[in-house]
Amino acid sequence: MIHYDDKAVWRKESITVGFLYNQGNNICKLKLFTENHDFEKKIYEQNVHRPGLALAGFVDLFSFARVQIFGNTEIRYLQLQSPEKTEESLDKIFKFEIPCIILTNNNKPSEILLRKAEEKRVPIFGTELTTTKLIYFISDFLDDQFTPRLTLHGSFVDVYGVGMLFTGKSGIGKSEVALDLIERGHRLVADDVIVLSKKGEGILMGSGTDVGKHYMEVRGLGIIDIQKMFGIRAIRYQKRLEVIVELEIWNDNSNYTRTGLDDQTANILDIDIPYVKLPILPGKNITVISEVISLHYLLKHYGYDAARAFQERLNQKIREKGNSINRGINYFEHDFE
Repeated sequence: MIHYDDKAVWRKESITVGFLYNQGNNICKLKLFTENHDFEKKIYEQNVHRPGLALAGFVDLFSFARVQIFGNTEIRYLQLQSPEKTEESLDKIFKFEIPCIILTNNNKPSEILLRKAEEKRVPIFGTELTTTKLIYFISDFLDDQFTPRLTLHGSFVDVYGVGMLFTGKSGIGKSEVALDLIERGHRLVADDVIVLSKKGEGILMGSGTDVGKHYMEVRGLGIIDIQKMFGIRAIRYQKRLEVIVELEIWNDNSNYTRTGLDDQTANILDIDIPYVKLPILPGKNITVISEVISLHYLLKHYGYDAARAFQERLNQKIREKGNSINRGINYFEHDFE
């Protein structure tokens, strides 16, 4: 198993409420209700919280550092209380450092809620989305912000729908292989600097940097723009990483798989990714082999493993040995070449 975690791994420690409002507004359809607020309040967690129990008085396990979601249940609970009881319920949660509050289902903040929030400079937002939809969208947005990230050097290409990352020593020909694949109709995700983000428990998403995007350096030629040269069909902005191909000049001391029975993996951010070490020799068509690697991965993904099928066929022939006479070649009738 190959480990890539010795590279620089980073993640955001926090984002501001202002960043959430500016960057997530189109997704979450947020409307600002408060006038006196602090957009520099920090959000430290990717999870959100519904403070129903906290409003009822139980604050021992109140996750106050998260974005607070007020759905129909929380709003209805406050509406059924007397003004004095409402003040008491809100005082229980506003004594904590809350980053912000979002009201769902087109609910509006009451005068008491608005006053308490402005006293503490806590932004209150509203949205037309239902609570379930808002939690889905905002959780996905926050997950993108707080996910661990890793930067690798290589070329990342979508080959037959399979995200394939080419790695290897500088100058070995990663960009040239990617360029050849693009010429054959495949799609470039990023070249040179690849940013990998962990999504969920078993998914790595790869993309380029804002500066590099779909530019590529070809040694002896310089910088080229893949999108301008080959069109919009030749690029994509992100892709799931599914196979790592390490290019290596043929080394007599290296072990290269001959059968494919022993699956190799590379570990990135605690996720195992199929790994292929591909030796380079004069006359070897790396582009075609890369396409075969992609198709081979798809076959295995759908349940067919050629190496194991061949092994089973071989074992079957060994078991049948001596029980039947079978020529190695059965010629077609009247075929006398």
